[in-house]
Amino acid sequence: REDSIERERESSQMAEKPRPVRVLYCGVCSLPAEYCEFGSDFEKCKPWLNQNAPELYPDLRKEANAKEAEKVSDQLRSTLISEGIAPSGASSTSKQEEVKRHPGGKIKKKEKQEVVIEKVVRNKRKCITTVKGLDLFGVKLSDASKKLGKKFATGASVVKGPTEKEQIDVQGDIAYDIVEFITETWPDVPETAIFFIEDGKKVPAV
Repeated sequence: REDSIERERESSQMAEKPRPVRVLYCGVCSLPAEYCEFGSDFEKCKPWLNQNAPELYPDLRKEANAKEAEKVSDQLRSTLISEGIAPSGASSTSKQEEVKRHPGGKIKKKEKQEVVIEKVVRNKRKCITTVKGLDLFGVKLSDASKKLGKKFATGASVVKGPTEKEQIDVQGDIAYDIVEFITETWPDVPETAIFFIEDGKKVPAV
């Protein structure tokens, strides 16, 4: 009976003996794979984890598949556009329309080259003349601002307009005096490309 009790005790001790745990270390940051998301190089670790430990981060597989699908879609769209075929759900692009290609095959219409001048009254008294579009003709706005300020002896500065595009704000009402100065100072800007905003409508300067 004592032998039986001893054997049960030894069996119990063997059952309680912990087994060695295998730890998978990341091949990028050297941390245990399950701790990669807390490290500073998690973005760099993602490809390695996706390949070697997908069960730890199932969302990475979904993310990778989504990116791959988007990449294939962009490549297909780019191929169709280069062949002059409009992708499904998109209107066909006129051959006369100029387009600008962006990374990923996305396209954007090239902005029409024109200078738009508008007189804005602020605080019911302060008048400012805004000039938009000079940069589309290769004019450096900071230089143009200095020249306008010097020419009309007033303050002029480059600011971001309502659409987040940079424009020049010139203090004072110089809208109709500024056209001749622009065409003389920057010959690449034709007078036919200059417009005024009057009563909310765009009208040609000539």
